[in-house]
Amino acid sequence: MGARGDQWLADQWYRLEGQQWALQNAWFTTHLIHQAGKWASSVAALVAIVLCFHAWRSERAAGWRWPLLYLVLAVALGTGLVSLLKSLTNMDCPWDLTRYGGTRAFIGLFATRPPGMPRGVCFPGGHSSAGFAWISLYFFALMVRPAWRWRGLAVGLLAGGVFGISQQLRGAHFLSHDLWTLATCWSVSLALYLLVERIRVLERSAAPVRAQGDVA
Repeated sequence: MGARGDQWLADQWYRLEGQQWALQNAWFTTHLIHQAGKWASSVAALVAIVLCFHAWRSERAAGWRWPLLYLVLAVALGTGLVSLLKSLTNMDCPWDLTRYGGTRAFIGLFATRPPGMPRGVCFPGGHSSAGFAWISLYFFALMVRPAWRWRGLAVGLLAGGVFGISQQLRGAHFLSHDLWTLATCWSVSLALYLLVERIRVLERSAAPVRAQGDVA
C-alpha cells in the first residue's frame, strides 16, 4: 500500500478490462466465485459445527472434540475479526475511486477523511476471509493427523486466493486488502491453536491424577 503496489496492480487489471471494471458484474466473478463461494464456505462451517456437536456428545469421538471446536472457533473468529476491521478502518474500494471511474479521492489508511465523505468498508477484504479462514485446517491437521497439515494450508490459501483475486478483478479490493485478511486469519488461527494446545496439555496432565483418585 505504501509503495503504491496496490495501484500498480489495479492499474493493470483496469487496463486489461478496457479502462473499466468489465468483470464487476460478470457471472463467474459475481455468482460463481462471490456468491457460490460464500455459500460453500458457510456450508463447510455448518458441517464443522455439526461434527463438533457430535464429538462432544459421543465418547467414541472424544479425540476429535478440541480439534473440531478449534476449527469452528478459528473460522468464526477469523471472519468475524475481518468484518469488524472493515467497519473500523474506513477505506474505499478501487471502484469508488476517481482513478478507476469512481467519484472519490484515495484516502490512506491513517489519513483523515474530508467531512461529509461517505464511509468506506473495503479494508481488509471480507470475501477472501471466507477462504483464508480455512488456513486453520493447517493447525487442525496438526492436532489430528500432522501429515495432512500442508494439504490443509493449501485449501485455505487456494480458496482465499481465488476469492481475493476475483474481487480484485471486479474492482472491489486492492491486493493489500487481501494480504491483510490473510495475515489476520493466520494470526487468529495461530493464537487460538496455541491456546487450545495449552488446554489439551493441561487436560492430559490432569487425567492421571483423576485416574489415581478413582482407584483410591
